[in-house]
Amino acid sequence: MTRAPRRGSGWRMSTLPSKTDLHAWLTENPETTGLREIARAFGIKGSARLDLKRLLSEMEEEGLFTRRKRRHASQRLPPVGLLTVLAPDGSGDLFAEPQDWDGPGPAPRILVLTRDSDGALGEGDRILAKLLQVRGDDHDYHARVIRKLGTNPRKVLGIFRASAEGGRIVPIDKGADMEWLVPAGQTDDARDGELVEAEQTGPARMGLPRARIAARLGDPSAPKAVSLIAIHQHGIPDHFPDVVIAEADAMEAATPKGREDLRELPLVTIDPSDARDHDDAVLATRDEDPENPGGFIVWVAIADVAAHVRPASELDREARRRGNSTYFPDRVVPMLPDRLSGDLCSLHEHVDRAVLAVRMVLNAHGDKIAHRFSRAVMRSHASLSYEQAQAAFEGRLDAATEPLATPLADLYAAWQASLPARARRQPLDLDLPERQIVLSDDGKVTSVAFKARLDAHKVIEEFMVLANVAAAEELIARRSPLLFRVHEEPNPEKIEALREVAVSAGFVLAKGQVLQTRHLNALLKQAEGSEFDELINMSTLRSMTQAYYSPDNYGHFGLALRNYAHFTSPIRRYSDLIVHRALITAHRWSPKNEGLSEWDIEHLADTAKVISEAERRSMTAERDTTDRYLAAFLSERIGAEFGGRVAGVARFGLFVKLDETGADGLVPIRSLGDEFFHHDAEAQTLTGDRSGQVIGLGQRVTVKLSEAEAVTGGLILELLEIEGEVLARPSRGKRGRHTPRKGAAARAGKAKARRKVERRR
Repeated sequence: MTRAPRRGSGWRMSTLPSKTDLHAWLTENPETTGLREIARAFGIKGSARLDLKRLLSEMEEEGLFTRRKRRHASQRLPPVGLLTVLAPDGSGDLFAEPQDWDGPGPAPRILVLTRDSDGALGEGDRILAKLLQVRGDDHDYHARVIRKLGTNPRKVLGIFRASAEGGRIVPIDKGADMEWLVPAGQTDDARDGELVEAEQTGPARMGLPRARIAARLGDPSAPKAVSLIAIHQHGIPDHFPDVVIAEADAMEAATPKGREDLRELPLVTIDPSDARDHDDAVLATRDEDPENPGGFIVWVAIADVAAHVRPASELDREARRRGNSTYFPDRVVPMLPDRLSGDLCSLHEHVDRAVLAVRMVLNAHGDKIAHRFSRAVMRSHASLSYEQAQAAFEGRLDAATEPLATPLADLYAAWQASLPARARRQPLDLDLPERQIVLSDDGKVTSVAFKARLDAHKVIEEFMVLANVAAAEELIARRSPLLFRVHEEPNPEKIEALREVAVSAGFVLAKGQVLQTRHLNALLKQAEGSEFDELINMSTLRSMTQAYYSPDNYGHFGLALRNYAHFTSPIRRYSDLIVHRALITAHRWSPKNEGLSEWDIEHLADTAKVISEAERRSMTAERDTTDRYLAAFLSERIGAEFGGRVAGVARFGLFVKLDETGADGLVPIRSLGDEFFHHDAEAQTLTGDRSGQVIGLGQRVTVKLSEAEAVTGGLILELLEIEGEVLARPSRGKRGRHTPRKGAAARAGKAKARRKVERRR
């Protein structure tokens, strides 16, 4: 135990102890050698700490004092943390200390790097900050302020209009009913017509709220403005009310009391390298039970958001209104405030966190034969990227994965063992690579590529699906209300359209039977590795119905599962929070006010509708943003030629998906020549009335980029070649015939004609 020094009647708080007194105290308290602890013990504050630091340095040189070695990695701070600002040092630098440091030895020394937009900070202020470990001479971390706790200025996005007195901001939000006044000196030198983000600084004056410009975003059509415009255009809530922020800021870490202790289990998080939060951790071990030879124990632990977001709270109302987090290439609009999403509910490395965990038993054939849920406390043993995990699976270990070599090998082995069960279930096996848009610091698109699809991704996906199934089965068995994730069977019209696409590409989709995912997988297998691979995958996806949430269980067609509920992402999906509450109530875990409330149960159908609509809103905003970024990226390549494939046929033209970026562009029908093109909606073809040219789905084409409009995200293309042949463009009045190629689309047209003849017979 640390003992405080004995103080006489003449003791003064700012007086330094003598080397003799200090040495005696250090001898009695060998575990306490940090400047902050020593200063606190002797009542030394402010600039007097510099004198104490100098005295300790002298004692160290004289051999009277030995500093503790640098902390081990297990005592690192999380990437986001709550800090208390200290008094500026003699050089004017601002330092801070973690609010809840409980590690052995002194707390890390943190240098706060402030920006003009951060506002003034003083001793005692509490801030939420991003932390970066450094090897500084006198500090361990750099901190970048996310937000000063207790503040939540109202923000606006709009066009700046300069004036002699400063200027005004015209909000781009259609629902805004007034402009904002920007006084001189608060404009950040913004130019007239620029898109800016501003925050309110004072009450309304002459009917207008006063503001200062916090960020200049430049041209409203520039890439940096794209996601902000989408947020406002689609009405995505991006500003937390003050009362919500106040609730979040008052939160403390959940207590481990009454929870199962999983801290010794080597659970790890595996996420994208740029992940903004970590809400799931995994572990697999070989089952030692002799009655389950070759089996595995799989743990999935999920952040216990219900411990912080309670029914009927302001946090709960706002989370339900948002429904989910919305992700853009340059930012995220979170469902929960950053105090929760980036800190208390994020499973940071080497930090104790409250979780809901499920322990699942798999047999040697990959079937889940048992599961058990618990409310627990865990400590992530590593925060790994998918690339790190993949390298470890392949035997290439680094400093982070080497200590976890056995658990990671078992995790991979457990996934391999699960594959036979997956094969028997036959979930829809789409192969659609995800686009990755890389931005520079100023928001400009530097590259567009397709993310690699690794086994590490499949490992996490498979075990998250298993955990979601376990949650649904558990709640059904306990007769608890819940929200299911529903994906209904595709309607017959869409399947018939898919069949036409398959026929036009030379493939077969069985007819006259109850559609199952295995039938669609057989079609995807036919196309695998062929030139129509991507087309068939996209067409199959388009034939599916949209998934939604419901208190009624209609199954999940795409996953080929009878019972399915979202359990694994409560930080970013409200549906998962409802499932967590249902599990808390069903198991009678305390405190009871963290489970399903009567209001939750009564309004379950309404909640399902609200969050399903919010999900569609986010998907549309994310897709529009991607299209705009791609258009901005390609706008500098007007006139360039690209390879692609016909991905859609309409009466007004063709849609072509470009190979290089995956962007979709339109070839207007008027640009195909002077002849008339017949549109066959059933065969999805366009046929020239004079040339006989047949253009259909899946054909390889070469196009030239004619227009790229960043504001709308639209691309206009000119068709140059089809399957390596120059497009025939007969002039008006010439009746010369062009012999069409006998490609897939042409074969489809002939097949259709034969079917019509057979029907007449």
